[in-house]
Amino acid sequence: MLEGLASTRAIRRYQNQDIPEHHLRDILWMATRAPSGSNRQPFRFIVLTKGEKAKAAKALIGNAARAIWTQKSVNDQYDTGSGSDPKSPKSRMARTMNSYVENFDSVPCLVLPCLVRYREPSPMEGASVYPAVQNLLLAARALGYGGVITGFHGPVDQELKSLLTIPDEIFISCTVTLGKPEGSHGPVRRRPLSELVYEEGWLKTPDWAVDPPNTRFTQAGPPKKND
Repeated sequence: MLEGLASTRAIRRYQNQDIPEHHLRDILWMATRAPSGSNRQPFRFIVLTKGEKAKAAKALIGNAARAIWTQKSVNDQYDTGSGSDPKSPKSRMARTMNSYVENFDSVPCLVLPCLVRYREPSPMEGASVYPAVQNLLLAARALGYGGVITGFHGPVDQELKSLLTIPDEIFISCTVTLGKPEGSHGPVRRRPLSELVYEEGWLKTPDWAVDPPNTRFTQAGPPKKND
């Protein structure tokens, strides 16, 4: 379990290979084991693979994904600075994202995790759906698949609800694409533990917040001066 937690990467490139139904069953079963507020289990999952509505939903979100990424790549200057170096992390991310959005319509499996709202929207409601999404990704990892969470459905939320007969009061919390990775999972890079964990107060790093030997780090995230 610990190995899976430390090595479940965001996977955006997939082989042209279906996920067998018995694996989808196991992945979704594990997703539904997640905790939720008062054990109400308000999460629901719409699984889209090869049907006509699945194709239409993938096309809707794919169009939105390409528009969002095109604007983000300009805003974040993915083709300038370090992005102009083909070996830089920024450049590699841009290539991966370009490929991901261009091929979104043909991902092997698209899952729409939904929340059945039982009260007015609140900042805490995600606690009853996103743990299930993480369970889904970890279960996929265990069975040899990979996936990634996106919010690309946002601009076409109403179109998706109409297409898939989702009631207006249901919250589509994110999208998850799944498939057999073209690459592989591996150690996830994050900022040092000492920058992320405090004790007894803000910016008070405990002595025990030390990363395991050979941990590799990333500089991604907000600049340290903004902490």
